[in-house]
Amino acid sequence: MNIKFRLILMNFMQYFVWGAWLLTVGSYCFSTKHWSSVQFGAIFSTMGISSIFMPALAGILADRFINAEKLYGILHILGAIMLFTLPLATNPSVFFWLMLLNMFFYMPTISLSITVAYSALKKNDIDIVKDYPPIRTWGTIGFIAALWTVSLTHNETSPNQFYIAGIIALVLGIYAFTIPECPPLGSKTSNKSFINLLGLNAFTLFKTPKFAIFFTFSMLLGAALQLTNAYGTAFLQDFSDMAMYKNTVAIQHPAIIMSISQVSETLFILAIPFFLRKFGIKYVMLFSMLAWVLRFGLFAFGDPAGGLWMIILSCIVYGMAFDFFNISGSLFVETQTTPEIRGSAQGLFMMMVNGFGAMFGSLISGEIINNFFTMADHSKNWHGIWLSFAGYALVIAVIFPFVFRYKHNTALKQAIQHI
Repeated sequence: MNIKFRLILMNFMQYFVWGAWLLTVGSYCFSTKHWSSVQFGAIFSTMGISSIFMPALAGILADRFINAEKLYGILHILGAIMLFTLPLATNPSVFFWLMLLNMFFYMPTISLSITVAYSALKKNDIDIVKDYPPIRTWGTIGFIAALWTVSLTHNETSPNQFYIAGIIALVLGIYAFTIPECPPLGSKTSNKSFINLLGLNAFTLFKTPKFAIFFTFSMLLGAALQLTNAYGTAFLQDFSDMAMYKNTVAIQHPAIIMSISQVSETLFILAIPFFLRKFGIKYVMLFSMLAWVLRFGLFAFGDPAGGLWMIILSCIVYGMAFDFFNISGSLFVETQTTPEIRGSAQGLFMMMVNGFGAMFGSLISGEIINNFFTMADHSKNWHGIWLSFAGYALVIAVIFPFVFRYKHNTALKQAIQHI
């Protein structure tokens, strides 16, 4: 079988597993289990907690002790077991610990999937710069397909979403053992310490003002990213209690509406080279922050009927909000650090965004919603919630250009020209 097709299938299933529940778990927790926003915030923070150290730990194992494709398969099989177990949880505390274990197993597979793909492509003399991005695009298609599957089968509030994810995770775990071998390349006696592999040596970059500011804003934007992942579908689901909205497309299939965000994501990736050349990296980052303001603001005033266009536009804007900062940020790290710490600096960037940012965003937003925007009947003031999130993003966007004083240098200009 063609290696590209095999990697496309791997990426499709990799993100199908995630997409089957990530955007709809909020609806399950709120509508089916009736748990509070604080309890849900803790549950959603498991992704951030696991992202702080699990990908690095898996990287050490794959570098020194076990084939990457075998570790990848084992983690997906263990994750499948956790996904099958999640519906059995009768209280939020048990659900939290089961979800945390699931995230411990799943989050490292994201980076391992890249390692496995790069290894297989190189062994077949295939250009990873040219050929990997189209393969990775099928991951986003898999995420969208999962959302549509859950929505068209009306499982947004059902535990079946975890069974759907678990089945694909189990299939992927078994399939991984058929992928070309990716043996450890590092020495078991290497001098490279756990601290170095974890990326902690890159914390010395905080001594440089531009990096201290960049990583701080990375964490703040990471918090914003998780807000719509956590609450977007639950927000639409709440309109189902209102007679005038219950038969609208957005209420019948909220996950499909939210999947527009992933479609937008794939399109905005193509626009990044133009924006970087035209405006520079600082303003591309700023555009991302302003896009978050629009993302939340449009949700605040949208509804599934006459205001559906605002919700759809919000989903389109998401592509700019997500891609512009993540890709331009990784490019900034790539061109502004020395080769000795470049890998760990990228790890630190992801740790701040998907680790600390995601964790704090989930926990703090849960407390804010519970204390200020949850009514006596347990309904939520979504208008106030989204406006508060928009205000948060606006404050970040206003402060950023004044404190992040950075101009193009030769290395970054050359990198942008080659995109």
